[in-house]
Amino acid sequence: MIVTFKSQASADVIYFGDVAKRLMELMGKEATDQGIITVEQLPEAIARLKAAIAADREAHLQLVQADEPGSETQPGGGERPRVSLTQRALPLLAMLEESLAAGKPVVWGI
Repeated sequence: MIVTFKSQASADVIYFGDVAKRLMELMGKEATDQGIITVEQLPEAIARLKAAIAADREAHLQLVQADEPGSETQPGGGERPRVSLTQRALPLLAMLEESLAAGKPVVWGI
């Protein structure tokens, strides 16, 4: 499943479903097929995502120092290259910040 986040203030941001749902939960939203982050909810979503990115950066540093393998298990099984939460979240964070500046909501599944 593919989830596309959309805003009139930014280009679309596209994620695989498992990644999108994790990001929704990190922003304090229910992981649903359709949703909205209203302009009023954007500051909290941004703060929560920034906190998750900061925690991920610390965890990533520990993985690098421990020389952990660079792969992760896919939801359906199998392995894929490890992509940090920070790498995945930064495009969405940019969208949220641009949307807040323009006073536009962010939607998905619509």
